[in-house]
Amino acid sequence: MSILKQDLLELSFEDLKTFCTTNNLPKFRATQIWRWIYCFGLKSFEDMKNISKTDKYFLNEISYIPRLEISEIHKSKDGTIKWLIKLKDKSEIETVYIPQDDRGTVCLSSQVGCTLNCSFCHTGTQALVRNLTAGEIIGQLMVVMDHLQDWPSGKNGRKVTNIVMMGMGEPLLNYEEVSKSIKIMMSDDGISISRRRITLSTSGIIPFIDIAGSDLGVNLAISLHAVNDDLRNKLVPINKKYNLEELINTCRNYPNLSNSRRITWEYVMIRGINDTVEDAKKLVELISGIPSKINLIPFNPWPGSLFETSSQKSIDQFAKVIMDAGYASPVRKPRGQDIYAACGQLKSETEKIRRSQINKLMPLHSI
Repeated sequence: MSILKQDLLELSFEDLKTFCTTNNLPKFRATQIWRWIYCFGLKSFEDMKNISKTDKYFLNEISYIPRLEISEIHKSKDGTIKWLIKLKDKSEIETVYIPQDDRGTVCLSSQVGCTLNCSFCHTGTQALVRNLTAGEIIGQLMVVMDHLQDWPSGKNGRKVTNIVMMGMGEPLLNYEEVSKSIKIMMSDDGISISRRRITLSTSGIIPFIDIAGSDLGVNLAISLHAVNDDLRNKLVPINKKYNLEELINTCRNYPNLSNSRRITWEYVMIRGINDTVEDAKKLVELISGIPSKINLIPFNPWPGSLFETSSQKSIDQFAKVIMDAGYASPVRKPRGQDIYAACGQLKSETEKIRRSQINKLMPLHSI
């Protein structure tokens, strides 16, 4: 009878200590294994030099250190890399690495598909299949670091410096697994990404915003995209459950906000929908008093989308209102558009847009 082996990427450090002691291994083995996995990126017990041959053999019998299966890799002309990853149940997710002059950012997925159906988002046209496990979330980061040869994790000039939970899915609807994986990323004895370099993006799942702030203390990004409930109900349907007033009030109370620790408001610029000077003025009014920066994102088209990107004139006028009010307002330069790796474009290539979902989008053009 074969033993069901334990996937070690699914274990927190405390879980790993329990795993070791339960299997009659000394507790300090957990620290050694953890460091080999997350400092050095090892996939084999055989390469763990300070573990006895007997324990290596035993560990190999009862556990394993997996790597996610890569179906495809696409590299953009701007250096952005996108991985299509196949999971054990044959579901697929996408992970993106974005190199910049001062940082290297990995965009991680938290679900297979998405349940929120945001009308401008390609991922929203793919029905939710399931939540990812912590191991599948951290496993995406391991794939990227393997590809970039970014081990050991704490070396000078590391390529992966920032993490954003902005890939497929709504992270706060999978909070337990997302928080577990983020704590693994932040571990000083492991990958060691500072909480100040990790951003959790949400469309506004209010009950978990406070929890994330006190439990993780990472940066918060809000997918806003509209400045009144009527429009946001259409663009971001979860707004019908957690409206703008509730969302803004919750963000005002996010722990440890300051001028050096601001909430980022993500705002996709859609031609003729949400891009007027009046919209910009209302946005300034809406977030008044909250340490903030606004990320203006020109809409990234995808096959079957019914929207168009705002004109450069509209984006410039919108940004001027924001900046004149004293807020940092970078206009995000689209990255990886040629490989559908830009914001709002992630979606398993095997999935087709459904006619029923296209029909749901049509009324937006009468706004």
